[in-house]
Amino acid sequence: MKMTQGEALKLFTDGDLLELGKRADAIRKKNFGNQTTFIIDRNINYTNVCKNECKFCAFWRPKSHHEAYLLSHKQILSKVQETVDAGGTQVMIQGGLHPDLPLSYYENMLQTIKKHFDITIHSFTATEIQFFANRAGISILDTLKRLQNAGLDSLPGGGAEILVDEVRKKISPHKIMTDDWLNVMKLAHSIGMKSTATMVIGFGENLAQRLEHMQKIRDLQDETGGFRAFITWTYQPSKILGGNKVSAQDYMRTLAMTRIFMDNIEHIQGSWVTQGEKIGQLTQTFGADDLGSIMLEENVVRAAGTAFEMSKRKMIDLIRSAGFFPAQRNTKYEILRTF
Repeated sequence: MKMTQGEALKLFTDGDLLELGKRADAIRKKNFGNQTTFIIDRNINYTNVCKNECKFCAFWRPKSHHEAYLLSHKQILSKVQETVDAGGTQVMIQGGLHPDLPLSYYENMLQTIKKHFDITIHSFTATEIQFFANRAGISILDTLKRLQNAGLDSLPGGGAEILVDEVRKKISPHKIMTDDWLNVMKLAHSIGMKSTATMVIGFGENLAQRLEHMQKIRDLQDETGGFRAFITWTYQPSKILGGNKVSAQDYMRTLAMTRIFMDNIEHIQGSWVTQGEKIGQLTQTFGADDLGSIMLEENVVRAAGTAFEMSKRKMIDLIRSAGFFPAQRNTKYEILRTF
C-alpha cells in the first residue's frame, strides 16, 4: 500500500535522520544489493543565450553579451568524438532558449551526430522542448516526434526545479510552470521516449512543497511508467537570487525520502556534482543506487561557483571504498561492465 502524502510529510518532518537513512538503505539493498552504478557521458551546452533570465542561473547570457556563444555542429561533433574516445555512451545536450534557432537546427544536430556516432542522445529539457514547439508553431507532440525521428533517444529531467508554481513564480517567472513540465514528460512517454526526473532544493521551499513535487512525479509515473530515475540536486546560490547552500543533512534527509516515498521509480541518483565526493559517497547508504556521470564537461553548476572533478578511476574508488561494488551502465541502466 502506497505511503500517503500526509504520512510522508510526518516522516519527512519528524523522522530521525539516521533512521530515515537506514530505511532508505534497506529498500536500496533489497533492489540492488551492494551494487552502485555510474555512466560515462558528456554535458554539452550548445548555447548560453537564453530569454528566460532565471534568477537562480549564473550560466545564461543575453544575446548581445560579449560572453554569449552558440556552438557550431562541427564543434559539437568534436565534443562527441572526445566523449566516445573516453569510453562515453551518452551525450546530454542542453542549452539556453536561443530566440533565433529554428527546429531544423536541432534536427540537423541530432541527425549529424547519429550519422557519425553510435551514441545515446539524452538531451533537451522540457523547457527547451516547449520553447522549440512554440517557436516552430507546432504541437509539443509533433515536436517530440520530429526530434525522435532525427535521433533523440530520451529526455533529461532538467527544468523541473520545484514543481510548485508558488515557488517557480519567484525564482523563474518566465520559465514553464508545473503543468507544462509534466505535460511534456507525459507526451514524451506516450511515444516511448523515456526520461529522468529531477528536483532542485534550496530555493526557500518548505518540506511540504518538496513532497508535493515528489507526489506529482510519483503520480505521473503511475500513469506512464516513463521515468527511469529520480535525481535531487541542490541550488547553488547566485548573485541575483542569493540564498544559502543546503546543508548536507538537509540534502541527505531529502534524498532518503525520495527513495522511501517514490516507490515506483527504480533508480535514485546521488549527487556528487553539487555535494562533493564525500557526501556523494555517503548517498549510497541513504538510498542512492547510482552516482550519475563522471561528467567529462559541466558548465551550469560550475558557472555558479561549484566545481568538483571526477574521473573513472576516482568514481570506482569512491564506490568501492564505501563497501559497494561499482558498475558502469548505459542510459537504460543496463550494466556494461563491473569492476
